[in-house]
Amino acid sequence: MEKKNKLLAKLRRNPRNTSLKDFESMINKYGYIEEGAKHPKAIIGKCMMPYKRESTIKSCYVTELLDIIDSLSI
Repeated sequence: MEKKNKLLAKLRRNPRNTSLKDFESMINKYGYIEEGAKHPKAIIGKCMMPYKRESTIKSCYVTELLDIIDSLSI
């Protein structure tokens, strides 16, 4: 299995315990991170998602990222 797919499967299995490193790694695989005023923004395709940088990312940000990634593959 590809490294990208392994990380994606890991995020799908457990969105509550996602590290900042894994979250930003997934963003960089599908798009890029734009540093902003208060919070960074994940830019994937035409979608933009601001998020708060914390050691453990909140599950709402992870599920939103997974929804954006799923919309790209359709």
